[in-house]
Amino acid sequence: MSDIARRAGVTKAAVSFALNNRPGVSEPTRRRILAIAEELGWQPNSAARALSDGRAGAFGLVIDRPARTLGIEPFFMQLISGIQGELIRDATPLVLTMAEDQASEIALYRSWWAQRRVDGIFLVDLQADDARVPVLEELGMPAVVIGAPVGTGRLPAVWSDDAAAVRAVLEHLAELGHRRIARVGGPARLRHTMIRTAAFEGCARELGLTSRIVEADYSGEQGAAATRALLADPEPPTAIVYDNDVMAVSGLTAAQALGLRVPADVSVVAWDDSALCELVHPSLTALSRDIAAYGARAARRLRETAGGRSLGDVEDAAPTLTVRGSVGAPGAGAGQRQGDGQMEGRVE
Repeated sequence: MSDIARRAGVTKAAVSFALNNRPGVSEPTRRRILAIAEELGWQPNSAARALSDGRAGAFGLVIDRPARTLGIEPFFMQLISGIQGELIRDATPLVLTMAEDQASEIALYRSWWAQRRVDGIFLVDLQADDARVPVLEELGMPAVVIGAPVGTGRLPAVWSDDAAAVRAVLEHLAELGHRRIARVGGPARLRHTMIRTAAFEGCARELGLTSRIVEADYSGEQGAAATRALLADPEPPTAIVYDNDVMAVSGLTAAQALGLRVPADVSVVAWDDSALCELVHPSLTALSRDIAAYGARAARRLRETAGGRSLGDVEDAAPTLTVRGSVGAPGAGAGQRQGDGQMEGRVE
């Protein structure tokens, strides 16, 4: 500021008024100061700005998932791209990090807020009786939940109807003639997993279907292991629904390695469509939605919340079923291997 003041022939106070867009200088002087600041490559100091007006000029996202699964998880990559695409409109950085557990995540929020490192956070993967919600309310830290508005307290949520998506899948499979349907779900502690599980079980009962759910961690390894275990059952499912695309691709590969035909012997459905679903053969039927737009909507909501606006929940469009080659009517050879009609060992 001193350098700019000397070059412009004005006081440091005048420079401060101009750079912060406050009254106190004439418009020609303001333009001259801004031109010199640009020429000198001046940038605002975020720490100083936080001290002066309490704003950090950044938002935060903490993800409590294993790095090995996050690195190949298209959902989060698309979500983050949507968030960042919106925040870049006003040059707001996204502070992204990972946590070992919820206690570490809460400690990070307390530290960020005490130091004014961020102006608000995106809260993902809500759990039952989530310990983060009351802490964020106590801190008064602006936050937007990306997920269903259940157990969110006073925090606004951006969400889509998972229960409606589950029903769309099961009704489609039932119309094709499937009566034994399994689901490879995500971690049971997650709120969205609970919502999907309740919808899956309830809808299956209504439709007169035999259903089974196996818990996994979204990784390809557990998706494949769960698939082999399901298909080793004396009465295996004729269709399997997976809670993410990574598990669905691994499940497809596992079924084919057992000699099963997809979809004649077993149909496969993935949650959250991605490029992965179209790169395999047959291409995967999937629940599709614009995840980047979902992230952008959450970013706009957090910007408004951090700006002091009191906002309610906003519902995004529910996922729609995109039908591809991995789903069809159950064939006569369902549950059998090509060639010998035998099933190999069960995976525990």
